[in-house]
Amino acid sequence: MKKHFIFIFLLSSIIAINAQKTEEKIELETTLISPKKITKIKEGHYFIDFGRAFFGNVQLKSTVAQKEPLTFQLGEKLKSELQIDDNPGKNIRYQKVTLEHLQKNKVTTVKLVPYKRNTTGAAILLPESLGAIIPFRYLEIENLKIPIEALEIQQKAVHYKFNDNASYFSSSNVVLDSLYDMFKHTIKATSFTGFYVDGDRERIPYEADAYINQLSHYSVDSEYTMGRRTNEYFIKNPTWPTEWLLHTVLMFHADYMYTGDLEPLKKYYDALKLKTLMDLEGSDGLISSKSSNLTDELMAQLGFEKGDKQISDIIDWPPGQKDTGWKLARPEGERDGYEIVDTNTVVNAFYYINLKLMSEIAEHLGKKEDALLFKNKAIITKKAINDKFFDTTKGVYVDGIGSSHSSLHANMFPLAFDLVPTEHIKSVTSFIKSRGMACSVYGSQFLLEGLYKNNEALYATGLITNTTGDRNWWNMIRVGSTMAMEAWDVKYKPNADWNHAWGTAPLNAIIRHMWGIQPKTPGYKVATIKPQLDNLTFTKIKVPTIIGSILAEFEVNPKKEVLFSFEIPSGMMAEFIIPQHFKNVSFNDVTINGDQSILKLDSGKHTIKGNY
Repeated sequence: MKKHFIFIFLLSSIIAINAQKTEEKIELETTLISPKKITKIKEGHYFIDFGRAFFGNVQLKSTVAQKEPLTFQLGEKLKSELQIDDNPGKNIRYQKVTLEHLQKNKVTTVKLVPYKRNTTGAAILLPESLGAIIPFRYLEIENLKIPIEALEIQQKAVHYKFNDNASYFSSSNVVLDSLYDMFKHTIKATSFTGFYVDGDRERIPYEADAYINQLSHYSVDSEYTMGRRTNEYFIKNPTWPTEWLLHTVLMFHADYMYTGDLEPLKKYYDALKLKTLMDLEGSDGLISSKSSNLTDELMAQLGFEKGDKQISDIIDWPPGQKDTGWKLARPEGERDGYEIVDTNTVVNAFYYINLKLMSEIAEHLGKKEDALLFKNKAIITKKAINDKFFDTTKGVYVDGIGSSHSSLHANMFPLAFDLVPTEHIKSVTSFIKSRGMACSVYGSQFLLEGLYKNNEALYATGLITNTTGDRNWWNMIRVGSTMAMEAWDVKYKPNADWNHAWGTAPLNAIIRHMWGIQPKTPGYKVATIKPQLDNLTFTKIKVPTIIGSILAEFEVNPKKEVLFSFEIPSGMMAEFIIPQHFKNVSFNDVTINGDQSILKLDSGKHTIKGNY
């Protein structure tokens, strides 16, 4: 088996921006991957498995010439054990192409046919010199007249720069390990444009996709230029869903927390103020996309062009079949029956977190008046949400003003954004748990966030590791994908593709919530480590930061004695939050006071022992 080879090119990527085209040189890498397995089907017909899907092409080099044409089939999905599915689904990729001949000792790539939807319009375009590429794992070669041994066959994978050794995770749970590996690969493989795009169907950046992509990317690699580039793209290239726009501030704030770089916040501060949609605020402190303040002038200020689609609330995707016309396995779609009223809970939960984060951003920039303004607005909005959307009789949130319906979404977003008063957390989390996975792979990001932040780690980890049915991440592996899928299954979204980074919520949840490793202060000068690992007996992890890598291990022996080991990089201090049920704690072999809840870990190695 040959080793992988990496070639780096400076490729001129033509980016479609509001019908205008701007050139930017983006450094992409091409990795040549040898087959994991080659199987002879019959004379001249071979089946090749490269192990994982990548966006790319097939590269060939032969020591013997062949004059006769060869047929190649490339695909993501199998029909049977050694047969590529030639009708895999609307956006699951398959192509059959012909190569007229093979020249001796000449490097050749097959000529793939581009898909119109992801190579025109607002799609992020690849350089013409690269040619068309598709995501594929499998290859079939037919009519091969020369010995297979004479042919060097490689998967020519295209991706952005990525350090495979920057991170790792392993544990006593094989499902967690498998999902981590698949989703880390997803982050690398879907980077093929140099932007966070939605997947292969459109190859367009969308804010909601990009936010989850960013959290997962920053959790496994200390490479931030692609996130920065994507964030800047959204300033002038917003998308139409109300809540998608409301992810913009979240992305800029996350970048600052991970990098400590204020420049993007300084440069785009005024644009970020607009992206909060505070211009749509009514006298009650709540916003509505139906507001008369949503004028053509405001749309233009937000980055839309004349004639663009008006913004509207989306809640989750896809909506029901009455909206799409699709025949869905769940006719209600992924909204859990959410009633989209003019002034609704999810949109205003997003508005609140935007105000809260903008207050922090303004404070960091020394804009004290603005910081106070946003802080006061957040207080007013939080009160309005709890006064107008919370049903005290049922102990849960309704979908909005005028609605009596309570959905998963109306409750999980307030929980994720710290809107739920302490006295109501129990009833809200109980309701959320009663709904199960009644949201999309996108919505699951916020479902997991809310659960982990509110002492429901066992349930949240159970959702991640669930292997029953098809509304879970394990189903993505079960059906044969090697990347996160756009939906739980194609039957839940008939035009779904098999390469959507917005499906990687468990990846960043493992780092940010199970292990609880996050930046407490900008640039990771101070890290927070709040582990919630109760259902594991062993795990180790490497988390990259802009300062250096955090290394950690956790082990429970048969006597329920627990050992944590940490290595904190130079220039960082970490705060370890002692689990509430952790007893008889010693820190670096020194017994600590039972009332102590936080341990300060300076740069270097540390051990923490205790028992459950």
